[in-house]
Amino acid sequence: MTMKDQLVKIKENWLMLILVLAVIVFLKGGNIPMLPAGVVSEKFMAADASYSRAGYGFLPPVGIQEDFAPDVSDRKITKSSSISIETPTGRFGDAESKLKSIVRSSGSYLLNENVNKYDSGWKSYYGGSYQIKVDSKKYNDVVAQLKGIGEVKSFNENAEDITASYKNLQIEIDAEKQKLERYKKMYEEATLIADKLQLSDRIFEQERMIKYLEDSLKNASQRVEYSTVYASLNEKRSEYADIVFVKFSELVSSLIASINSLLKLIFVALPYAAAAALAWIAVRFFKKGNQKK
Repeated sequence: MTMKDQLVKIKENWLMLILVLAVIVFLKGGNIPMLPAGVVSEKFMAADASYSRAGYGFLPPVGIQEDFAPDVSDRKITKSSSISIETPTGRFGDAESKLKSIVRSSGSYLLNENVNKYDSGWKSYYGGSYQIKVDSKKYNDVVAQLKGIGEVKSFNENAEDITASYKNLQIEIDAEKQKLERYKKMYEEATLIADKLQLSDRIFEQERMIKYLEDSLKNASQRVEYSTVYASLNEKRSEYADIVFVKFSELVSSLIASINSLLKLIFVALPYAAAAALAWIAVRFFKKGNQKK
């Protein structure tokens, strides 16, 4: 069959071809076949390789590798210390008043306090622990004033350079904000509902991630701006606190113990005393015999 004959054949059967196409459209729900929705969706999904389709739960980003950031001149240093102070006997209340006065005058914050009374009566004494947030600029002055309250029994101080982690948090926030802007732009350009839903979830999770990082940065800033002091006040116990009268039962017990010891000594020494007596009698007997001769 020549090419001309084939064209003639197609013209004669054009009605049949139209009928076949109509049936296909009907079976597809009245829509003319187009590119699958997955083709467009995968294009959006590929735009961010770090996105996980396992779920929409929030996961903090993988942090940038930390170093000591030698190129940063404005160092971020956090300080904390613990101090144990002994107050004179009967002066715990005065010492605590001085501590709270130092907190107020320096504009610091007393976050926690816990005061306990130990023992009872004339043997009782007090002890207290306090957590104080101090403006880092006033930290040294406040610590010096606390040391003047009483006798310092121990003092420990810790300083940490968080410049690198602080800088990396800022970099991460900027990167995540740029990613959020890309998602928003992709959302505006998306035409399929499935793509809009996926991108809407991404935008929501991205905003949560940025909020998490911003809170972390804010917390780091507060740690730099405010130092933490853990102070403990302990009242010195009276020198007579452990002095007590002996109990009658202890006296009786000691007396019985002494009698028992004496009886044991007597019974141990009795055989030796008997042997000595016999020896003495024998010596006297022999002496009398010699005198008669």
